[in-house]
Amino acid sequence: MKLREIKPGIYWVGAIDWDRRLFDSLIPLPDGTSYNAYLIKGSQKTALIDTVDSTMQDVLINHLNQIGIKSIDYVVANHAEQDHSGAIPQVLGEYPEAKVVCTPKCKDMLIDLLMIPEEMFITVNDKEAILLGDRTLEFIHAPWVHWPETMLAYLREDKILFPCDFFGSHLATTDLYVSDKGQVYEAAKRYYAEIMMPFRTTIQKNLEKVKDYAIDIIAPSHGPMYDKPEFILKAYHGWVFDEPKNIVVLPYISMHDSTHKMVEYLVGALVWRGVTVKQFDLAVTDIGKLAMALVDAATVVIGTPTVLASPHPNVAYAAILVNALRPKLRFVSIIGSYGWGGKTVEQLAAMIPNLKVEILEPVLSKGFPKKADFRALDNLANTIAEKHKEHHFA
Repeated sequence: MKLREIKPGIYWVGAIDWDRRLFDSLIPLPDGTSYNAYLIKGSQKTALIDTVDSTMQDVLINHLNQIGIKSIDYVVANHAEQDHSGAIPQVLGEYPEAKVVCTPKCKDMLIDLLMIPEEMFITVNDKEAILLGDRTLEFIHAPWVHWPETMLAYLREDKILFPCDFFGSHLATTDLYVSDKGQVYEAAKRYYAEIMMPFRTTIQKNLEKVKDYAIDIIAPSHGPMYDKPEFILKAYHGWVFDEPKNIVVLPYISMHDSTHKMVEYLVGALVWRGVTVKQFDLAVTDIGKLAMALVDAATVVIGTPTVLASPHPNVAYAAILVNALRPKLRFVSIIGSYGWGGKTVEQLAAMIPNLKVEILEPVLSKGFPKKADFRALDNLANTIAEKHKEHHFA
């Protein structure tokens, strides 16, 4: 690939992973991803901002060789996760004079994860800076975005923010900057939903922190860069600060059509009352799509049959996922069917302790739903619509 110069002496040197379809053995990657790394040449010192996944370390080294880099003074590790740090040992092997710059907690994690010798590190405090000669790198501690050791790097003279995972998007593209806003918005929202949403309150504080910086370019470690930073800053502000919307997310499983009939009826009842519904069959759903829907939802209604006196395993998984993601939900309910009994409601309620929500009256049908069950679904739809209106969810 031809050298990609962002500004004189500042290069993109990362790798595009077109074919990866699963991250952390959990997160679907329908559009692949990239591992962005950036090389900054100052008048006296050279710094590499993050590296790449170890599977693509040769791509990074080849890019550095293309630029003709003979020495690197600093390898900045904004985040210890291996898709960004995995190539650090290889870089240190090629450039043994380099020192790894990171937070104290990141140092400990990199020693544990990659067995990098302790003498290879320089730790920095919040707002501390290093001089590259005519350029200055300032470091902004941002713990829990999304690991406890993370930081951002800010190149003062060029007004470039290197936020690592913050503002990122899993998107394989040759575009250096955002060109298709619709595509990037969806990818960034998916990324936020799957990875950043559990830390929403922390992200609120960090958005406040970075607003004091003059930023011309945001250069994340996944996806294209933002040469119009207000695009992603505005999106994040809405995702983390805005009230939920008049939306019900309805993940469900149906084994013999009983639960499906209840879901179908409830969806119609909600739509008739002016509520937007996003329905997901958990047998086939991309969990990233489900996570994205949760970003704006006010209510989740979980649909499940009873299996061996418990919720269906796919539903239990979805409940655990919702609990882990901690969206800004206000209400939760459960609908479904059973044959002879069980503890479905109690077990599902116990799976969502992180959610500060009101539990609405569940509707469980013994066997195929009867007239009384459909009336109960109408009552549930009424309750949801009224609750949303009371809170002015638009």
